[in-house]
Amino acid sequence: MEKSERLLTPGEVALMFRVDPKTVTRWASAGRIGSIRTPGGHRRFRESEVSVLLADLTVQAARHSA
Repeated sequence: MEKSERLLTPGEVALMFRVDPKTVTRWASAGRIGSIRTPGGHRRFRESEVSVLLADLTVQAARHSA
């Protein structure tokens, strides 16, 4: 049986990136991060995709500060 992936709210993603939840929503609208719409129209983000993006941005930031 396949384990379903955890979906994060814009607020949870915002905490990970230390930004405002509206920023996360703008990123999704711009295609920077994928999102899923719930039946009620709310955005949810795949935890694995968010983790990859966060890791990529952390590596990029480390390269620029070196």
